[in-house]
Amino acid sequence: MKLYTIDTGFFKLDGGAMFGVVPKTIWNKLNPADANNLCDWAMRCLLVEEGNRLVLIDCGLGNKQSEKFFSYYEPFGDDSLEKSLRKNGFRPEDITDVFLTHLHFDHCGGAVKTDTDGKYIPAFSNANYWSHPKHWEWAVHPNSREKASFLKENILPIKESGQLKMLGDGEEIFPGFSNITVYGHTEAMMLPKISYKNKTIIYCADLLPSAGHLPISYVMAYDVRPLVTLIEKEKFMEEAIANDWLLFFEHDKSIEACSLIQTERGVRMKEEIRMNEF
Repeated sequence: MKLYTIDTGFFKLDGGAMFGVVPKTIWNKLNPADANNLCDWAMRCLLVEEGNRLVLIDCGLGNKQSEKFFSYYEPFGDDSLEKSLRKNGFRPEDITDVFLTHLHFDHCGGAVKTDTDGKYIPAFSNANYWSHPKHWEWAVHPNSREKASFLKENILPIKESGQLKMLGDGEEIFPGFSNITVYGHTEAMMLPKISYKNKTIIYCADLLPSAGHLPISYVMAYDVRPLVTLIEKEKFMEEAIANDWLLFFEHDKSIEACSLIQTERGVRMKEEIRMNEF
């Protein structure tokens, strides 16, 4: 097995929304905000090569939305999904599987593109797209709170193409690649759990969007069930420490992955890790 970090660029989100009830005087030291209270966040994906399988975990914001839409999130940086794949020697048509942790636009926008006629089609023509059945139904029938995060053009073309597959709680797509399913951020978000070089790597998605979110009470205001997230984080941290898991961060602007240590103040980062050095 080989792992490749796939950087798709950066975007901006409100710092208060990202840190919930944590005061700005505290979180601003972790990720300083600009004059509009916006902080920089990565959209970091992971590519897993195993035999003849190439599994892409999440796919960033994409580039098909309107200028007005992008103005809310101010995407920036030199990286893109396709550019990062090429840098690692791959093309979109090489991808065999797209694992979608959940269907918020910053995680699945790159899953769909427009063709020369302006029609929405899957960006990965030869891939199976994996989602959780409970989450899929949640996303296609969104509640008012999350409606702006579930864009039909990012979701429905996947099913219409016939490329959609479903994966349940804890199920594998192949040996050594399973998932941990959590319900606090949104319904049935899947965190890939990967056995790699005698270690377990967890792709944290939005349970732990950054290393700054390691403290248990640092829960995003975006979470639909914040108290459930608290419980899930506490259980997750206990398992991560006990089993020496490595955590891979999707949204941390600089820290790609880390190991953990238990301190008097709670679980904290032990060692920063980069996949190409691991």
